[in-house]
Amino acid sequence: MLKIQENVALAPYTTFKIGSQAEFFAVVKSREEVLEAIAWSKLNKKPLVILGGGSNILITKKIRGLVLKNEIRGIEVIEKNEDYALIEAKSGENWSRFVNFTVERDLYGLENLFLIYGTVGAAPIQNIGAYGVELKDYFYHLRALDLKTGHEKIFAARDCEFGYRDSVFKHRLKNKYFIYAVTVKLKTTPDFKLDYGSIREKLLEQGIKEPYCRDVIRTIQEIRTSKLPNPALLPNAGSFFKNAEISRVKFKNLLKKYPQLPNFPATKNKVKIPAGWLIEQAGFKGKKIGPVSMYAKQALILVNHGAAEAKHVLALSRKVKAAVKRKFGIDLEEEVRII
Repeated sequence: MLKIQENVALAPYTTFKIGSQAEFFAVVKSREEVLEAIAWSKLNKKPLVILGGGSNILITKKIRGLVLKNEIRGIEVIEKNEDYALIEAKSGENWSRFVNFTVERDLYGLENLFLIYGTVGAAPIQNIGAYGVELKDYFYHLRALDLKTGHEKIFAARDCEFGYRDSVFKHRLKNKYFIYAVTVKLKTTPDFKLDYGSIREKLLEQGIKEPYCRDVIRTIQEIRTSKLPNPALLPNAGSFFKNAEISRVKFKNLLKKYPQLPNFPATKNKVKIPAGWLIEQAGFKGKKIGPVSMYAKQALILVNHGAAEAKHVLALSRKVKAAVKRKFGIDLEEEVRII
């Protein structure tokens, strides 16, 4: 039986520890409870808003309608042969727990995505990525419930229209589906991608030339915890901005002025520039304005030092974007979902 509460504070349900109230709020732990919420929504003419781990969101105002906190959990091996395995996780499952599940079974592909905060259901919406790997690289399909009819629909990779930290669920199908379960297709033989960042270097420092899955996620955990703040200790929403994608012509012009400009290929005609580097060069790394700052060890992370409100975060975001625009002529785009 779905338990619906009124006027619930949402800050405790976000890693930013910032948020107003939900007009109505309920925790869902099963498909049946989601269907019950859909029926309630139709009867009361109230929209549904889905909340996962609260790790990539900034809530700026009271949310009208019914906020559903997704706690539907479960992971299982759907199919396995000598070449690959299909693993399905329910959408309320913790993402890193899911990665651990695959690693413990010597299935390869998700290692580089370890320690990304959030739930499985949020992963395809964002097309999460790290260290040269994106979810789309191993995505098989997802099952979703239509928020108007409750009918289930299966989305293959092409249906999701994956892009850089992007998918159809951020645009044309925004707020139209409840992602119920996600299935990935992983290899049963090593498929490591170690040349992004300092992964291989860190492994070699430990004398590991032929790593196992556990070696890779342990190393990634060491790298991430050394430079990224734990939201349980210093509230944040992860990477606040997307890395910038600019044309090759613009990149060549910038390179003349900034020969040290870090970059990596994005598409045939575009180059990706690390947003953290741009923010640092613009003078905002570690710069504290009121109760917020861009993190001293990684300028891409906007942190809440305590008692911050959405207005403080938005003000700093505007200052950072303006400074990067002035210095480089590049428009930064928020990765965090702002509602």
